[in-house]
Amino acid sequence: MSKIDPIHIVGGGLAGSEAAWQVARLGLPVVLHEMRPVRKTDAHQGDGLAELVCSNSFRSDDADTNAVGLLHEELRRCDSLIMRAADIAKVPAGGALAVDRDIFSAEVQKAIEAHPLIDLHRAEVADLPPAEWDNVIVATGPLTSPSLAEAIRDLTGEQSLAFFDAIAPIVHRDSIDMSKAWFQSRYDKVGPGGSGEQGEGADYINCPFEKSNYLEFHAALLAAEKTEFRDWEKNTPYFEGCLPIEVMAERGPRTLTFGPMKPVGLTDPRTGRKPYAVVQLRQDNKLGSLFNMVGFQTKMKHAEQVRIFRMIPGLENAQFARLGGIHRNTFLNSPKLLDSQLRLKVMPRLRFAGQLTGVEGYVESTAIGLLAGRMAAAGRLGRNQSPPPATTALGALHSHITGGADAKHFQPMNVNFGLFPPPPGDVRKDDRKRALTARARADLGGWLAEASSAAA
Repeated sequence: MSKIDPIHIVGGGLAGSEAAWQVARLGLPVVLHEMRPVRKTDAHQGDGLAELVCSNSFRSDDADTNAVGLLHEELRRCDSLIMRAADIAKVPAGGALAVDRDIFSAEVQKAIEAHPLIDLHRAEVADLPPAEWDNVIVATGPLTSPSLAEAIRDLTGEQSLAFFDAIAPIVHRDSIDMSKAWFQSRYDKVGPGGSGEQGEGADYINCPFEKSNYLEFHAALLAAEKTEFRDWEKNTPYFEGCLPIEVMAERGPRTLTFGPMKPVGLTDPRTGRKPYAVVQLRQDNKLGSLFNMVGFQTKMKHAEQVRIFRMIPGLENAQFARLGGIHRNTFLNSPKLLDSQLRLKVMPRLRFAGQLTGVEGYVESTAIGLLAGRMAAAGRLGRNQSPPPATTALGALHSHITGGADAKHFQPMNVNFGLFPPPPGDVRKDDRKRALTARARADLGGWLAEASSAAA
């Protein structure tokens, strides 16, 4: 039997690691190229594979009525390495799947390094991959090195779109004043990470505001000294799902109380009343020693963050393990540039995966990495891997970035039921989500059976 050339994957984040795993599990050799620690980025802190830069949350794990929870289930059914590691590293987070980020990254790296068909190379791919690499997945993420990004722009003739992605601060648990804060999940909901130290339905630390101190806090956000952008960055739009807290505050005094500071489903045990506004903190590590400020991505300067966030009741003496930051994200105009196999139309030996394709979120990036890996492996074996049905979460994302979105106004997108075809027949509004998830499960089963048959 002749030697099979490896599939090269550039980038060891969530998408690249998932793609490598999917290729290797189909029996093909992989070379996974990760530039860290040889070349660092502005946002990563270490050199582990699949490092989580922003939140530690994979969001809702509800597979019956939530699109991202459905995507979790579909990835698990596809033997996703990322979901396997997330399930091992999960921490209490109400209805969300959140992880200890260090354990999570270590689990991914351990699996990659232990697989006999995966060769991990620590070096930067600073230009277009060499011509002899005939089957390549580019999964370099939103922090693609400038030289590679420029080479891609030159090749496609298409200006990459970009947006800013802000990082939320992390607080040491023992510096939170629990005489003012309390543990509770919204509506006392219990999630996949089990129960926290306070028992069922008490996974978040809640810091309450009265109207008067909320208005003072809001005014401080507006007046805070912000990070200055370079001239070429000033017109870069934010992703709506990850706006800095002070940008949301600029939209009006009640914007935050209907957004990340909404008090619904929460009752202050000291007063028996719903607060005017609430800051929630979610467990960030297995030990429960670190909590991140939910929805508090920020571009304020570090000294301002410390000053203003200590205005929050319960955080007057907060000690920060990490302050918020900001970095520039880059993504392709995928509906224009990629075909249905995630290949670059002008150079089909290159596939793209992850956030670089214009999906937003950890799980969505993983999903496109999984599909790219399976498609690359099928191509190497002389087979065709059809995309999943658009009625599935995987297929809805794939369809969106390969033609479902308007190329003229393409922006990053989280998975959501708006990307799914409507359910057949006359379905009541209250039953619509369950109808969509039931159909997705059935259709994914058919797709997996077809793929299994083709591989036999």
